Amino acid sequence: MSSSLNNSTASSVTHHPTRSDVAIFSDFDGTIFMQDTGHVLFDKHGCGAKHREHLDHQINTGTRSFRDASEEMWGSLTVTFDDSMEDMKNHLEIDADFEEFHDFCIQEGVPFNVISAGLKPVLRGVLDQFLGEDASNRIGIISNDAEISPDGTKWIPIWRHDNELGHDKSVSIKECRAQLRKQLPQNKSPLIIFVGDGVSDLPAAREADVLFARHGLRLEEYCIEHSIDFIPFDTFADVQHEVSRILDSGDLERFKKPANRSATSSSTIASSKHKLFGNVDTRKSRRTDKTHLSPISSHFGKTITIA
Repeated sequence: MSSSLNNSTASSVTHHPTRSDVAIFSDFDGTIFMQDTGHVLFDKHGCGAKHREHLDHQINTGTRSFRDASEEMWGSLTVTFDDSMEDMKNHLEIDADFEEFHDFCIQEGVPFNVISAGLKPVLRGVLDQFLGEDASNRIGIISNDAEISPDGTKWIPIWRHDNELGHDKSVSIKECRAQLRKQLPQNKSPLIIFVGDGVSDLPAAREADVLFARHGLRLEEYCIEHSIDFIPFDTFADVQHEVSRILDSGDLERFKKPANRSATSSSTIASSKHKLFGNVDTRKSRRTDKTHLSPISSHFGKTITIA
């Protein structure tokens, strides 16, 4: 059965035997789903697309904090929760390969968690709609909570963190890493994999050992502009392909950032870089320009997939 780190990260709900040495975290809007759940609701039942775009611009330029502008957006809604879920079903499109990828995580015993700046009831409701409640319940959701009135006239975010972000994803990743370390021998650090699409994912992405950025979107562009290592993906089939190779390599230490490697492993890797991959073959990925370096390929100066 699979276990996921819950919203408090103080405990986990066990659904399937899991491994504690690796965990996968994913953004929700634009990553698992092609559209933004909030935008669907705000444009139809709230402040409208024009004003929502104005508020987004204020966030992007730093005129207003994400938390402040988001409270205005959520506060503009006048729709019941059940009706909002009907809109989600009619307007959202899930990544075509996500369900298979999630099944893969369950079979491999790898905890998979959504980490989002959205509202947990909305995210859970959407997963229930698209995956069914059994599969949905196997996914941990680390996000903000909410109070939603029965008549839909009040949508009040309950922020996870008391800061301008409302939810600092980097803090949540650190909390989850610390929780998993308690389950590993000698307080060893787990391998953290993060999947995202936008600049808002950067706080979490910086904490990850392996970063996947959806091809053609802002996170990929930002990584290229700032020389941040990442692996581009088009669908979760690409993510599954590379994660499978990482797991099959038999040595997760080599894929961790130096600060997260064990002392013994760090010493071994530093003294024998040519053996970094062991029996893992390197080859060029579909993208061959050197601006798209994966966290692993940076050691060799070329793009690779993990064989």
